[in-house]
Formats: sequence, C-alpha cells, structure tokens
Amino acid sequence: MEIPSICIVGNDSQAGTYVLRVRLKENTTLQFGRFKKGKRIALPAGDYTYVGSALSEKGSTSLARRLVRHATRSGDKPPHAIREKMVHQFAECGLGPRDPLPKNGKKLFWNVDFLLDLQSAEIVSIIAIRSPERLEETLAVLLEHDADTQIIEKGLGANDAPRNTHLLKVNGDEAWWASSVNNIQENFLNQANIY
Repeated sequence: MEIPSICIVGNDSQAGTYVLRVRLKENTTLQFGRFKKGKRIALPAGDYTYVGSALSEKGSTSLARRLVRHATRSGDKPPHAIREKMVHQFAECGLGPRDPLPKNGKKLFWNVDFLLDLQSAEIVSIIAIRSPERLEETLAVLLEHDADTQIIEKGLGANDAPRNTHLLKVNGDEAWWASSVNNIQENFLNQANIY
C-alpha cells in the first residue's frame, strides 16, 4: 500500500492536530534551543514522528499556516520539498488562506524547529486532522506507547504537555507507517466528531 505524502482527515475546520514524518539522513547531535538548558541530544539517522496542533481558526496558529511554517527553513535555506505540494493541496481543499507562507521568514522557536531547520532533515509526509478539539496529547500518548517508537529525550517537542514526548524515533517500516495512517484516520475521525 502506497502511503500518501499528505493525508487530510475532515473537511470543515481551519484548526487541527497533525503528525509529521521526518527523515533524518545522518546521525546528528542537536541542541533544541533552550530545551533542558541547551542539552545536546544525539539523534540517530532514520525516521521520526512529531505530533503537534494548531487550534486557531485563522492567523499564524491555524493548521495550514503551522504546517507550511514547519516545511519552511530559516534564512536563505531551501524549504522542504513537500511545501509546494502542501500549499497546492491545502488550496484545493479550502484549508488555510490563499498564501499560507510565513510573512516574515521563520525564526526558530518550537523544539521541532531546530530539527526541521537542518538540511539533512526532510518532512516526508503529514497527517492533518481538521478539528478544533484538543487531540494532540491523546495522539502523542498513543504513539509514545507504540512498540515501534522510541523516546530519544523525555519531554522533547511537548512544551504544551510536559508529561508527554511529541518527537519520537520510529523503528517501524513502511507497513508501520501505513497502519498508523489508517489507525489515525479511523480512531480520530470518530473521536473528533469529523464527518
């Protein structure tokens, strides 16, 4: 089964929760801003998953703008390859404004920004759940307790939910990713009351 690079669940809300699949091409040691007082964290090459949310119906914290921001790098660095497809697909389904690109470039702020700014890290796919309901913590716990995910550093990527970890190493194969997409679509379609 081929996994779509962009999977959008639901069709009304401009807010939502999302899962990124990020591929890190080489072993890296990275400081995630001020996370754990600037501790350098070893990240082995491979796939990672990040769970986030953007719960505003408009503005910079709406779902489309947040996802496009993630696919943008700081300064003159090229964006993630998926960004152009995101902008096009979001416009087709009415997700976000006509131009969801960051207005003033990108400043690194969230833990995940530091990973996504690396040229050796690439967003491979996204799952976007269009719903104003707070699903981030539930989804993160589900992934955190999956046998094929690994906590690299407790609390990483979970500024809003300090008991959780939202950036996880994934040891599963393509079948795991396909199964995850299906599980998220089925479980969260019902939980979020999306039609």
